[in-house]
Amino acid sequence: MNLSEQDRADRDLRQERTRLLVGDDGVERLRAAHVLILGVGGVGAYAAEAVARAGVGRITLVDGDRVEPTNCNRQLPALTENFGRPKAEVVAERLRRINPYAEISGVVEFLRDGRIDELLDSDCYDYAIDAIDSLSPKVFFLLGCRRRGIPVISSMGSGGKSAPERIQIADISKTYGCALARAVRRRLAGFGVTKGIRTVFSPEEVPRSAVRSWRDEEGCMHSTVGTIAVMPAAFGIFCASAALRAIVSPRA
Repeated sequence: MNLSEQDRADRDLRQERTRLLVGDDGVERLRAAHVLILGVGGVGAYAAEAVARAGVGRITLVDGDRVEPTNCNRQLPALTENFGRPKAEVVAERLRRINPYAEISGVVEFLRDGRIDELLDSDCYDYAIDAIDSLSPKVFFLLGCRRRGIPVISSMGSGGKSAPERIQIADISKTYGCALARAVRRRLAGFGVTKGIRTVFSPEEVPRSAVRSWRDEEGCMHSTVGTIAVMPAAFGIFCASAALRAIVSPRA
């Protein structure tokens, strides 16, 4: 991006406090980085905003879902005027207003296995954040990042939990007390992967009263887990923290 002297001064002013913390080299690393975020709902949107505010130069957001009223208790894009709009577009617009000097791309799509490979091969990514809870795409995304050597942090389940002080960052092999993490471990093990993927998780027990299950007309089981605003936000910030620290200090 070719900037005028005035734009460069404005960009520097926006990152003045960040520069105090990470130094000139850190700011330049952030500006040169490309972060891919899969899912921009409860967890992913908060991660995306933190990444944008830190001054990351390129951000790609992927989400096929649309904003709906039930998102309002926990999701950053869920404003009344955004109901029915694609989350990827809403969050991309917000990030452009936060950091107009970044290149922000919003991809409105539910990624399936083959498209995950296409996405990962379509550009060079310095870091990836997995913030979806659909098991098959999640596992294939993690495997795809691993095969390509793309550093990735994966959010496990934040639903049904209310204690942010219980959140941890750990290798997938060290996760416990989380149903989604257990399912991811089992699926990854089927591909011969038992460790080497960083996760954000909480071992906090989910109360049965927080889970509502039902069968649809075809007899398939569905479930909804209760949530509260602080937990997806906290998971997202943990994910962003892992990404930003890795970009600023790649050998740390």
